[in-house]
Amino acid sequence: MNYELSESTFAPIAKVTLQRGEQLRIEPGAMVYEIGEIELEGQMNTNGKKGLGGALSALGRSVTSGESFFISTATAHSANAMIAIAPAVPGKIFALDVGAEHWRLNTGAFLASEENVNYQMKRQKLSGALLGGTGGFFVMETTGSGQILVSAFGDVEKIELDGSAPVIIDNQHVIAWTSSLDYNIKVASGTFGFKTGEGVVNEFHGRGSVYIQTRNLESFASHINTFIPNS
Repeated sequence: MNYELSESTFAPIAKVTLQRGEQLRIEPGAMVYEIGEIELEGQMNTNGKKGLGGALSALGRSVTSGESFFISTATAHSANAMIAIAPAVPGKIFALDVGAEHWRLNTGAFLASEENVNYQMKRQKLSGALLGGTGGFFVMETTGSGQILVSAFGDVEKIELDGSAPVIIDNQHVIAWTSSLDYNIKVASGTFGFKTGEGVVNEFHGRGSVYIQTRNLESFASHINTFIPNS
């Protein structure tokens, strides 16, 4: 993927250059502007399935994972066409290499992917489905090879696990993790974390990497809500 990020450290945009015939899958609503001949088409997020089966697949994933029912595809019809994209919230944008290893993504982390990168929905453990915000009953896992662009609220930190000890991370701070890692989703303390205010946490085991965002969107929304009149 040929891309560059704007100089803003607070709310950057990603500028992706496409050659004639190249495609980029992007999160609906992520397009900021285009230069050159680019066709932007919205489609049901069927992940390759067609007909009624594809529609039911898109609907099922939307209901069970919080993932968008639609996905946009940008197709270049001229050389060196460029599309600028940005996530809904301020923060970092970064790329993950897919192929040698695969990644699982938390809800809302996906921004864009090359045409040779796709993803499938993996069923979570029952405890994760009932308690977690990482996609409900299913979580996104990459397939294919290439790069994906991921967005974070705030800054990004990478945590490496060597298998010697687990890492516990607040669920709302998790962005992406190596698919080989095992994890459990549980309450932090007391009844649904009410004693500490942490709520649900992810406990990762094994060898691999976890990317976290330094700000909690749910907490930020709750904080902003206190300033909004109720009537």
